[in-house]
Amino acid sequence: QVQFVESGGGLVQAGGSLRLSCAASGSTFAAIGWYRQAPGNERELVAHINRDGSPYYYVDSVKGRFTISRDNAKNTVYLQMNSLKPEDTAVYYCNFPFHRVGWGQGTRVTVSS
Repeated sequence: QVQFVESGGGLVQAGGSLRLSCAASGSTFAAIGWYRQAPGNERELVAHINRDGSPYYYVDSVKGRFTISRDNAKNTVYLQMNSLKPEDTAVYYCNFPFHRVGWGQGTRVTVSS
């Protein structure tokens, strides 16, 4: 059973950048998605990368600002977040989009205005 560990979050000013990492416990070649959940909101899919490394999906609110990528040799998926906005504030998680395992602890992103 694959487990994910998210890291890279923090506090950043609006317009700044962060790079999140999602490390898997073993070799991972399936599609993987980044999700986020703000207090009081549903968890939403932010970006989804195919097993071949090609981006498959970005939620409209992050298009042009976020980039998902992966390094299968390192069992890691990344989310480069640029031009951050206060509405990006959330806890960010990764998981399999279509066959989810248990959620990790996530990594908190706080964007101040």
